[in-house]
Formats: sequence, C-alpha cells, structure tokens
Amino acid sequence: MYSTELTEREKSILRFVIHQFILTANPVGSRNLSKKYNLGYSAATIRNIMADLEESGFLGHPHTSAGRVPTDLGYRFYVNSLMEEPNLTQTEVDFIESHFEKLNTETNEIIKITSGILSNLTKQLAYVSYPKLGNAILEKIQLVSLSASRLLVVISIRSGMIRTITLEINSGYNKKNISVIQRILNERLAGLTFNEIKNSITDRVRSVSDKELKPIIRVFLESVDEIFDNVKSSESSIITGTKNLLHQPEFADPEKISSIIELIEDKEIIIHIMDEKLENNNGEVSVTIGSESKEEKLDDFSIIVKEYNVGQVLGSIGIIGPKRMRYSHEIASVVQMAEVLSKVFNKK
Repeated sequence: MYSTELTEREKSILRFVIHQFILTANPVGSRNLSKKYNLGYSAATIRNIMADLEESGFLGHPHTSAGRVPTDLGYRFYVNSLMEEPNLTQTEVDFIESHFEKLNTETNEIIKITSGILSNLTKQLAYVSYPKLGNAILEKIQLVSLSASRLLVVISIRSGMIRTITLEINSGYNKKNISVIQRILNERLAGLTFNEIKNSITDRVRSVSDKELKPIIRVFLESVDEIFDNVKSSESSIITGTKNLLHQPEFADPEKISSIIELIEDKEIIIHIMDEKLENNNGEVSVTIGSESKEEKLDDFSIIVKEYNVGQVLGSIGIIGPKRMRYSHEIASVVQMAEVLSKVFNKK
C-alpha cells in the first residue's frame, strides 16, 4: 500500500525501529540501533533517516525522550509491507491442537476454552464471539424432563453446535407426551434455518390439536425467539486475558489501567468494531491499528480479528492489545485458532 513512498533504506530503518520498540517498549535512538544491528549505516546516517521518517509521519518523537516510536502510519506500513510472513512454530501448533483433540462439549464451553488458549498464546486480550445463528440449520430437537414443570430443550445445529434452553411450564405436563412432541417438532422443523423457523413455526404446529400436548407447544411458541435467536448481545462473546494487558509496560499508568477496565466493561464497542471490520473483509484476517478504529477508547490498541465458520454460520475470533505487539506472531495465532475452531465445530 505504501511501498512506493519509502526508499529501501527508509524501509530497513523503519523495520528495525519497530522491531526494537516491540522488544523493549522504549523509544529507539539512532546510536542504539547502530550498535544492536549491523545495518551498514553510521549512527548519523540512521539519525537523518529517522528524522525523515518522522517528518513523513511514520515515526513519532516523545517529549520525554530523544528516541523515536512508531506511529499508527508506521505500524500500518510495517504490517502491510515489512513484517515477516505470519507463522507459528510447530510446538505452538501442537499446543493448540492438543487442547482440541478430544474435546466434546457444549458450544459455550468450547468458546471459553478457545478464548483462554488464544490469550495464553499471544499474551493479549482474547475475544471469541458466539456464531450468529440466523442461517444455522436445525439438525434435531431433544426434549428432556427436568421436573414436573421444567423442560430442557437441546438444539443440535447442523455442523455440530449445541444449544440448551430450559423452559418453565407452569401448568405442568405429562412426561409420556415428551417423545410425541419431540417427534412432531423434528418432523416439521428439522432442516430449516433458525430464521425460517421463527417466521413459520406458528403455522407449522397449528394443526396439533391434542389437549395434552398443547401446554408444551404453547410455551415452546412463546419462547421461540429465545430458542432460535442469536445469543443476547451481553452474552454473545467471551473476553479473557485482562491480566495479560495489565502486565504490559504501556499500561503501568493507573489512568491506562482504568481505560482497559472501561473497554472490557463496554463489550459493545469491541463487538461493534469486530463485526464492522469483518463485514467487507471476505473472510480474510483484519488488522486495525489505533486510530483506524475511529473509536477514541481504542486509540492505544490494535485489534486482529478473523471469522471462523460452523457450516453456514459465522463467528469471530481475535485479540486486542497494545499497538506495540508482535504482529506477525499474533496474526498467525488468530488465523490458526480460527482454522482449528472451525474444524472442531464442523466435525462434531
């Protein structure tokens, strides 16, 4: 994107400034750079190049230091044109896959486990959203009696996801009718998308006339939005790894700590940004750096996010961390986790 705007020397210096800043979190000086790396340029030449990069907007100059730090533009150029190919070590790939080899549990638990693994792998704040279920195809419904007035509804979605909802049936019900209602619901709803079910279920079960079946059918109809809708926004994602951010030097300042807490408490911002970035990204990984989010609370952060799929249903997985992050490694981590999560759901 910016490759024609910088000379090869400027690209080289920018790359090493960013590498050094990512390693140390300290502003980078020309003398430090010339000593640490065999660049083939004198400290004076490096200083002049860094001054040019600052003038062009790729580096910034903190008031309290003689060194330079990358700007959002500098990081963007680095991610688009300078960083190494995103790859994980085989040990890291094995670490990820070992956690999923024999995993056979409910969707919520899989998402929690995934978020924890991604946070541990990247040392950043990890985010995993519940898939959006409008296009999910119903595989089958199972009804399980919990008590004389409580019924567990187990929804199996084609490609492996499972949802459970507990219904309260105040008028009570006859347990022997459960298998009959389960058969009727599966005959009339299996193979439809959740959106189709919500729009047509009343017509599809209207002909059920048996009085003994009606209490369950009535409660099922009253709860159809809860059963077949997306997870409520406040519960639609799992975010883990707050302590990882708190250990980053950028957030040693108490004011910065409060900004992290605010961000985590206001999940709507994260959900909105994640969804927005994936909307027109054709399934590719998305990297948003600082002010690119156009959300002031995220000016100090970068966001990496990618879709995962459960058949025709899509969710998102990503990380949030300081702009000073190992972009190549973190991108590779998010991509690998998205691929593994898709495999886990699609083989269930």
